[in-house]
Amino acid sequence: MESFDYYEILEIERTSNKDEVKKAYRKMALRYHPDRNPDDKEAEEMFKRINEAYEVLSDDDKRLVYDRYGKEGLHNQGFSFGGADFSDIFGDIFGSAFGFGSSARSKKSSQKYEADFMIRLDLTFKEAVFGCTKTIKSQYKQYCKDCNGTGSEDGKVSTCKECDGKGQVFLRQGFVAFGQTCPKCNGTGETITKKCKKCKGEGFVMASESFEVPIPQGIDNEMRVRVSGRGNEFKNGVRGDLYLLVRVQEDEHFIRHNNDLYIEIPVFFTQIILGAKIQIPSLNGKTLELNLPANSKDKEQFVFANEGVKDVNYNRKGRLIAQIQITYPQSINAEQKELLQKLHQSFGIQSEPHQNIFKDTFEKIKKWFSE
Repeated sequence: MESFDYYEILEIERTSNKDEVKKAYRKMALRYHPDRNPDDKEAEEMFKRINEAYEVLSDDDKRLVYDRYGKEGLHNQGFSFGGADFSDIFGDIFGSAFGFGSSARSKKSSQKYEADFMIRLDLTFKEAVFGCTKTIKSQYKQYCKDCNGTGSEDGKVSTCKECDGKGQVFLRQGFVAFGQTCPKCNGTGETITKKCKKCKGEGFVMASESFEVPIPQGIDNEMRVRVSGRGNEFKNGVRGDLYLLVRVQEDEHFIRHNNDLYIEIPVFFTQIILGAKIQIPSLNGKTLELNLPANSKDKEQFVFANEGVKDVNYNRKGRLIAQIQITYPQSINAEQKELLQKLHQSFGIQSEPHQNIFKDTFEKIKKWFSE
């Protein structure tokens, strides 16, 4: 398949926000819409690319993966794209302008539900970082065998007279047609005389199952895991895919940003003055040594390469970033106070730098009022 850049297709910058993406999509979709370019194969192909680009760049999760890893990254993380119903995308933005989308809806009208669906998967910080195997309990839609998935008790359906089987009714204003879901058939394009008793006219019943799924090492919050063949079931016995939307719990000490880990290291003020060697934990259980230079600044960061989280797609690790936080004693006793005063005095004039800085300033201000 020929490769193309989504940003170039929509003629936008990589920094464009969602509104700019949507605006560019509208412009390009109108230009290459099939109704404006009949029998033009190049325009048709361009229109598909425009919709594929919009589908990815308008979705925060897909866009993040695409920006980092390209189209291959989307495939590796289980995102579906490029095979979407472009008519639905176009209809959502333009209100089914030009009557676009009606034919696609009529083709889908015999199927009362989507093949794929998504559920949430909660993971602990450890499970996400190191990978695990999770037992998934889900419910999926299974076509009703009593009515052969029609929802009709006698298995017969009729074309909706209100929308003529299109699933939509349209109000035309000149060149543009605005569509809305048919109120008679609720968008299916079909009507039934008597509802099936088992599925109550839905055309499907709910089934339950339990199975195990391997979760890859390094998976992150908001990523999705595709489980092939665990989606809803159609009449031919083929099932769609189940998508697991990952939610990762926060850790008490580590903060994760992509594949990098941050950890805050409390450092006593005397260690800042003297410098110190501090032992800090790492993900693999070994101890790392932080060589803290004297006079380090508060919030200063120290980086340990290849001590972060393994990338979910590639054999590489992020960084562990130790950020120091200077702490001071909440109270001191008499002996400590005396020692600190002696230390303070031992520095002589260095211990009161404000005197040298403001001495001339005081004199200058006095002259202001004496003039």
